[in-house]
Amino acid sequence: MKVAVTGAAGFLGTNLLHQLVERGHEVTAIDRVRPTVAPDPKVTWVSGDVLDPESMRSALAGAEVVYHLVAMITLEHRHDLAWRINTEGVRIVAEAALAAGVRRMVHTSSIHAFNQYDCGGRIDERAPRSIDPDLPVYDRSKFQGEVELRKVIEQGLDAVICNPTGVYGPVDHSDSRINTTLWDAARGRVPVMIAGGFDLVDVRDVADGLILAGEKGRTGENYLLTGAMCSMLEITQLAAAVNGKRGPRFAIPTKVISAALPVLEPIAKLFGSDRVSKAAMGALISAPVVDGAKAEAELGYRPRSTEETVRDLVAFYKGEPLESRSHSVA
Repeated sequence: MKVAVTGAAGFLGTNLLHQLVERGHEVTAIDRVRPTVAPDPKVTWVSGDVLDPESMRSALAGAEVVYHLVAMITLEHRHDLAWRINTEGVRIVAEAALAAGVRRMVHTSSIHAFNQYDCGGRIDERAPRSIDPDLPVYDRSKFQGEVELRKVIEQGLDAVICNPTGVYGPVDHSDSRINTTLWDAARGRVPVMIAGGFDLVDVRDVADGLILAGEKGRTGENYLLTGAMCSMLEITQLAAAVNGKRGPRFAIPTKVISAALPVLEPIAKLFGSDRVSKAAMGALISAPVVDGAKAEAELGYRPRSTEETVRDLVAFYKGEPLESRSHSVA
């Protein structure tokens, strides 16, 4: 089958391309940049800009299924380009898919499209959405991107929406925030961790979930792609133990972090860091439980264990073979 992937050079795109090729699909990879590692000769690379309707119509010509991965992640409260890419970009790709006669579009949204601070400690597909103007632009734009997509669904596009939680694991050539933190811990470089936690999902499981959504998802439905609720202290200690190192000794309580943020955030900004900010810490502090039962029941989605992901991530950074699994990326 002919499939197309936007944002193919990114962290999730790299893993999705591997799985699509393994399944024997004819893959067109669409991105403004090329991968930093040698590309798979079985993949056709095409330059495309999600804000350029003509380039997207050309890139999607002949595709039966399109996986839309492009997004701009930022912790800022306002960011005009991120807003456009995450909202207008979704609409442009959806309209191009409809015009090209694409059979199905799978849109990769985010758990951040749900309001993690006003959900009563639990998120499922019916939880409150990110419409509060005080939320970071990424959260608000990811929900608005879904709104834009639904407008095109009403015009006849067959599309489904997936909302992954915190994505981590191999293969990662992008130095994502969670992965680099775990790799630092694996090398004994994280003596103290912050408290709190988050639902973390293996990037390979997200790729598998997107493919399952393309095959089995119901038009217009959201599917939460979850992994497991992870304490940041426990998962960094696990990464260290896997590599024979000593992990963080303790975690700074969330109440202390919350109280200190008004002072620490501006100091961090002076040093060019956004790691100590309300946007960065908010999800960890709120730590909502995310319910992935719908994806498991309707798609047959089955995420792997935290231990397997952490072991594979450390092995990846050390250049060692990963554990085998039927839909994992080697």
